[in-house]
Amino acid sequence: MTDLNIPANCDVLVIGGGPAGSSVATLLAKAGIDVVLLEKALHPRPQVGESLIPHFWKYTDQTGASALIEREGFVGKAGGIVVWNGKIHRIAFSEFGFTRPALHVERDIFDALLLKHAESLGVKVYQQVTVKQVDFADSQQPKVHYSDRRGGGADEGNIVCRHVIDASGPGALLAGQFKSKRLIHSSMRFLSLWGYFKNARFVAADGKSHAASELGKIMPVTFVTSFEDGWIWHIALRKLTSVGLVINTDRTRGMDKAGRERFFLETCRRAPYLERLLESAEYVEDAFFERPDYSYYSTRLCGENYTLIGDAASFVDPIYSHGVLNAFYNAAFTALAVKESLHDPSRRARHAQLCENRMRQFYGFSRSLALGEFGGDGVDAELVRQFMRSVPPVELELMLAASFISDRASNFHRLAQESGVSGPMADTPPRTHVIERLDL
Repeated sequence: MTDLNIPANCDVLVIGGGPAGSSVATLLAKAGIDVVLLEKALHPRPQVGESLIPHFWKYTDQTGASALIEREGFVGKAGGIVVWNGKIHRIAFSEFGFTRPALHVERDIFDALLLKHAESLGVKVYQQVTVKQVDFADSQQPKVHYSDRRGGGADEGNIVCRHVIDASGPGALLAGQFKSKRLIHSSMRFLSLWGYFKNARFVAADGKSHAASELGKIMPVTFVTSFEDGWIWHIALRKLTSVGLVINTDRTRGMDKAGRERFFLETCRRAPYLERLLESAEYVEDAFFERPDYSYYSTRLCGENYTLIGDAASFVDPIYSHGVLNAFYNAAFTALAVKESLHDPSRRARHAQLCENRMRQFYGFSRSLALGEFGGDGVDAELVRQFMRSVPPVELELMLAASFISDRASNFHRLAQESGVSGPMADTPPRTHVIERLDL
């Protein structure tokens, strides 16, 4: 049980209790490091229903959270069906050798589970405490200024640490403080609108739709369809269905929130395939969410006494479900770098640079696939090539399949060729299945 009083000092201060923050805190606590985590919200807090690809298990195995996730009983998914520019493709994860399931998770529950796990392993977790600023005047002991709202007021306080990890999500506290946050200059400037429905039908791997009551008997897929200048997701959860639009920012320019919600519902009701899945569904009132300024990155990620991870560091179009995976990946390498830096402070700069390179590798790879851009504007092409050479072939092939069905494979082929990936990876058609029609 965490003491109610926030201590005056610690080894590592983590800002934010999402998957990135709770995971890095857990890994550091397991190494015997004194970790304090400050989270501005009270978990469980609203968060988008999410699709996780099976890669995530190797990271929750490291933190020890896998058994808790299994016991929670999230919806397992068989793969994905994507309708893109009129073509219908299906991916089955089992055909790529994955034996553990991909999942559809309620992120509020998933995140709360990870945060509670971190606390159980010795992380001192304080919720409803907002970090306002970090003072780096003393390079050996950064001072974190916070506002404690647990008592209904706003008590101000400070905590001194040796290293600060910013996992504050899209608020990107340190990137804002450093003025290092950059929006991606792209023709594919997106925002996201999403909401939830009761009793929506879902799509299974057989290309047919099924009633919500069959969810425990038949495994769903993540269903994605392109729509005008964006795309739509449909993710069946245990009680609700998460539906979201990723669209060009110009589509809702000048609308207020109520107008964007009407636009969201109108689009859902007239989108091909989706309108059939939602025909008898009930929209959940007061459950509309949005995220502007969709794709961005920070020009500063790691220093001798700070690290930015997860969405606090960067975010790209989530079409390949890389968001939570990026958080876990960042957390794993950050925990290793910070642990070694605390052990030998003389090598802090070296560990920071190695950690930043790893994070930029994954970010550059994700962005190159998702946005169809390679090099420049925050992406180091050589780091991406190094990353591709280090990824297991089966994982690369799954990414090839995902990019192929969304008409972005040409960029993947270029990456593979420039990276010198061995074998026929750059030319072989991926393991996807063409479906002639959907029976929805």
